[in-house]
Amino acid sequence: MASALSSSAVQASFEALEKQRELINTCTLLWKELSDHFTSLEKGLDNKSESLKTKRRFLEVRTKRALDTLRRREDSIDSSVNVAISAVEKRRRASIEVVESDQGSDAADLAEKLKSLCAKMDSSGFLDLVLSKRKETDLLRLEVPLALEKCVDPARFVVDAMCVIFPVDKREVKTPNDVAWACVLVLESLEPVVSDPELGSARPLVPRSMRNKARAMANAWKEGLETRGGVEGSKPADAHAFLQLVVTFGIVSREEKGLYRKIVVSFSRRRQMPKLALAVGLEDEMDDIIEELIAKGQHVDAVNFAYEAGLQDKYPPVPLLKSYLDESMKSSTFVADNHGQTGSNTCRKEQSAVRAAIKCIEDHKLEAEFPMDDLQRRLESLEKAKPDKKKSSASSTTSSGGCTSTCTNTTNSTATSAPPNKRTRANHGGPMPPAKAGRLTNNAYVGPNFVRSPSHVPYQVSAPAPHYHAVYGSRSPQAIRDPYTYPTDEVAAAGIAMSYASHPMSYPAYGGYNNGMPGYGFHQAYYR
Repeated sequence: MASALSSSAVQASFEALEKQRELINTCTLLWKELSDHFTSLEKGLDNKSESLKTKRRFLEVRTKRALDTLRRREDSIDSSVNVAISAVEKRRRASIEVVESDQGSDAADLAEKLKSLCAKMDSSGFLDLVLSKRKETDLLRLEVPLALEKCVDPARFVVDAMCVIFPVDKREVKTPNDVAWACVLVLESLEPVVSDPELGSARPLVPRSMRNKARAMANAWKEGLETRGGVEGSKPADAHAFLQLVVTFGIVSREEKGLYRKIVVSFSRRRQMPKLALAVGLEDEMDDIIEELIAKGQHVDAVNFAYEAGLQDKYPPVPLLKSYLDESMKSSTFVADNHGQTGSNTCRKEQSAVRAAIKCIEDHKLEAEFPMDDLQRRLESLEKAKPDKKKSSASSTTSSGGCTSTCTNTTNSTATSAPPNKRTRANHGGPMPPAKAGRLTNNAYVGPNFVRSPSHVPYQVSAPAPHYHAVYGSRSPQAIRDPYTYPTDEVAAAGIAMSYASHPMSYPAYGGYNNGMPGYGFHQAYYR
């Protein structure tokens, strides 16, 4: 009995120990989950704290920079005013000398003409001259800034010239070509001319009245966005001119950053967009802009923006360019295979992608990291593919032309049977349609709905000969036949009696050559 009690007590003890073990395991797992949870919360708080500290340091640096700029502006007001007054006086004297001596009226050099027009403040003549030199934009970019320095009031001069063609061309005689490029060029040339000598382009020396006129022009362009279908429906040059106008005259508005960002992203392919993005105050959004460009497949534009914002370490250019080239090659192959585009179109797209990558590598001096030998060879192979395709197409055209010349007689024989632009219906072994048979004179087969003219007498033959006729429905050209049903050699072999005796007029049974006498193939037929 004691042994039995002791065994039950032992069993109960083991069960109690098992429950304690399960409880300990449960507590251990719960502690681990709680520990991991609080550890993740601690890490998240540390990351947020570090991010806030970084933003705070950035704001402190930015605030310090802004305060320094304001202090410099305040200190440089007197000196800037003196410099501006002396520059205006100097330009006034130079303009008076030009007008009195009438220099430049017969000048043949473009630079002298531009300087003369600027010195005379002839904005209309200046605009006409710039528009007439569309093919000399590189020379204009060099000479226009130098010429604008001769103006007594460069800001007024540019506003008077621009208001004629921006945002709407108000000239009586309009040119069919786009003129917004001239606005962009003149505004870019004006920016260094009106920059503050102490602060640079951060503070343009523009009179308040001219700034208000420039703001009115910008507002007029924005009001016309709805009629043009928004930013996406605007011309790239017009949108570029709007941004350059805002930057050059210092009329950037914080409330319109959304519009500025949309313009920058929509027309990011233009070379000046990265610089304008920073000038309109989008430096805080450059990361998002670059990410958006990469998502849209515009890796080259993303590289340009990254270099302008100093983010090339965060967005390495070489992997982006390689990804861009791979995607362009895959896209060209996919479009050619699935959308039926010709090889020349796909080659042209890939050529533009390779050229854009080469230009980006040259602009940012990436030759050491990304050698261009393979790209040059690929570009040469794509350029050679065009003449090869042209030669192959020309040879195929020549061969088809030779075939046409040799098949002229055969084609002429069928020219009267059916127009070339109509499809021939299949016969399926049945008789030829009556209307077709009644109209054709070179067809040896006549359906049962036709009878012979009573003026014709059938030939007397000793035995039926095999009947040769063209299969109705064939696309191959018919051979020119003898007007008789049977060839000459077959007629001789068949022993046809050449009897032309008169025959009584009768209408024998005629039902698909089943009367034992083959009909005359060249006859006049009419409907019964």
